[in-house]
Amino acid sequence: MAVLLDGNALAKEIREEVRRDTEHLVSTRGVQPGLNLLLVGDNPASDVYVRNKARDCEKVGIRSTIVRLPADAQQDEVLSIVRAWNADDDVHGILVQLPLPPHIDEQRVIRTISPTKDVDGFHPDNAGRLLIGLPGFLPCTPAGVLEIFKRHAIETSGKHAVVIGRSNIVGKPLAALLAQKRPQGNATVTLCHTGTRDLAAHCQRADIIIAAVGVTHLIRAEHVKDGAVVIDVGMNRLVADDGTSRLTGDVDFDAVVGKASAITPVPGGVGPMTRAMLLMNTLLAARGGPEA
Repeated sequence: MAVLLDGNALAKEIREEVRRDTEHLVSTRGVQPGLNLLLVGDNPASDVYVRNKARDCEKVGIRSTIVRLPADAQQDEVLSIVRAWNADDDVHGILVQLPLPPHIDEQRVIRTISPTKDVDGFHPDNAGRLLIGLPGFLPCTPAGVLEIFKRHAIETSGKHAVVIGRSNIVGKPLAALLAQKRPQGNATVTLCHTGTRDLAAHCQRADIIIAAVGVTHLIRAEHVKDGAVVIDVGMNRLVADDGTSRLTGDVDFDAVVGKASAITPVPGGVGPMTRAMLLMNTLLAARGGPEA
């Protein structure tokens, strides 16, 4: 039976570490980390995400501020808020909750965030630094996956990792990190996506499978060789015939758990780690950034 990679338990450990380090930063330097969050529109899921992130901050001593704008807010208003936060020394991290309404250019908003306060790790400067192996803010989900590998002593060096999904948020940065000569890296990486032919053939050769494509139960038993490590980044809502629903991932957990050596659940796997890494990035920004 596979080892369950419990993201809730690991995230709890990380929150306690961040709480202690935040307390030390306040007592020794008089600096309290501050995270400002901007939510545009009335997307219920986004509202839950933002409130959870603010609640996480409260638990560890990070000051958080949420600003909510209506769905018809104009792009200039969003950019004005971001620029004001860029100039505020008490704001160490800036998070603009995605997705934004379609009339707002997400990439322009991301580019407007100061790279030194880009705790989501989405700014092109941080993306470029990640790609060439320079210090920078890592996107929270890839960072969370690497932290799972680190804290569970899962070897990646020399392994064949298949990453399924090519988003700028998860798939592409995670593939780049795994390929680099670094801790929790040095793997041979195959990047697959919805256009990949014969996905099963690629997955069957993998020592590590990371599914981040947003397709319910795309990865089944026939995709997984015995002993593979399976990381499920997907978060999908599965509706039953009786109208009830539950959260599930890109991996058919029940079918795969008997073949994998280790596997993340959904929910309770990568999701909590993503939120924990946001706290770590905010603390890092308050200390002076990745190069400090």
